[in-house]
Amino acid sequence: MKVIVIGCTHAGTAFVTTAKKLYGDAVDITIYEKNDTISFLSCGIALHVGGIVKDPMKLFYSSPEQLFSLGAVPKMKHEVVEVNTRKKYLVVKNLETGETFKDYYDKLVITTGSWPIIPNIPGVKLDGVKLSKNFYHAKEIVEASKNAQDVVIVGAGYIGVELAEAFKHNGKNVVLIDLAERVLSRYLDKELSDLVEKELAENGILLALNERVIEFLGDNGKLTHVLTDKNKYKADMAVLAVGFRPNTDIFKGFLKTLDNGAIIVDEYLHTSEPDIFAAGDCTAIWFTPIESYEYIPLATNAVRMGTIAAYNLFENRVKYKGTQGTSGVKIFSYNVAATGLTLSWAHEKKLDVESIFVVENNRPEFMSTYEPVYVKLIFEKATGRILGGQVMSRADIVESANTLSIAIANKMTVLDLAFSDFFFQPHFNKPWNFLNTAALRAFEKLQNIK
Repeated sequence: MKVIVIGCTHAGTAFVTTAKKLYGDAVDITIYEKNDTISFLSCGIALHVGGIVKDPMKLFYSSPEQLFSLGAVPKMKHEVVEVNTRKKYLVVKNLETGETFKDYYDKLVITTGSWPIIPNIPGVKLDGVKLSKNFYHAKEIVEASKNAQDVVIVGAGYIGVELAEAFKHNGKNVVLIDLAERVLSRYLDKELSDLVEKELAENGILLALNERVIEFLGDNGKLTHVLTDKNKYKADMAVLAVGFRPNTDIFKGFLKTLDNGAIIVDEYLHTSEPDIFAAGDCTAIWFTPIESYEYIPLATNAVRMGTIAAYNLFENRVKYKGTQGTSGVKIFSYNVAATGLTLSWAHEKKLDVESIFVVENNRPEFMSTYEPVYVKLIFEKATGRILGGQVMSRADIVESANTLSIAIANKMTVLDLAFSDFFFQPHFNKPWNFLNTAALRAFEKLQNIK
């Protein structure tokens, strides 16, 4: 069987390694990738900028050579410019020679990933305005920052917040701009984002929230300032971190997608064309809390989807059950994680929900040290079914977001979670785990128990 894979970062790498392990020479896999690298962990860019990861090459976990050793044929610096789904062929351009040619497939796997959203703002192409996505962006940011003192980050999501901290550790003056009124507004509700904002401000980061960038100003083609609808900020460098869009332009009109172009797949990861699979950031994910297709690009989801697509290559064997969008981040001294819906997102979806916010210590108060843990749960008012959760502490408690993720996936209620069996040991937790406590408070709220 001839299989062609378009794009090879997380989902593509996972597909190829799994398919070769499962089927060996029974599948002939050709990979077309327009870059000359694969498997770059873009979440490590801030770690590289901050000097925690000295060598960016360590942010790769595979290589074209490794995939070739498995029996796949990686064609690097090759861009797919046309897809004919009826006759099952691609038109491919060799970016080094300019040559174009056709290649036919039996099965096609689309793992083209995502690309940073580049807002249509005057001056966005000035020297000094950077993107943050791939290996080359990482190198550009680090190189440009050597001669930059004033850095503006546009976008206060995970990437923006992490980069702001990394630049601050490097002694830069940092401004963090976002159109929203809060940082991390897609991940955290106000109780927790207030704590994050306080932490950022106390560490010297200037927050410019509820501000819209209207122009990048420059001199002789080089960035000098960032102008918003409210202020003007000095900038030797600006990094765009306003989100991502799926890399699916060549499939427009051929495959079923969301409005933003994210490809819709069924529970076995087939697209609307049965012999075409899609996985990773180019796809819409089945978001289990509300059972709808959403666009939530995450490397963890991409790896799972790529692996599942490989299992289903010959027959439908493994169902993709969706995702809760579970994610985490470290922000100075705080460890933060979230899964499922925030309260604000639930309200956007017009869901009838309740929430509870609890502050509990991570260990018994008789221990020499303990830290507050902040927990937010979002749940259906009628049933108590858990739809989302957020945890935050200076203690390392973020793995508890994985517990909440499983609770959401399995449609557990706050009552189920309140009396779930968690171990107790004073070095680690309290007799009532903070998740038990938060869920019990949620149940009492539903029962109007004071």
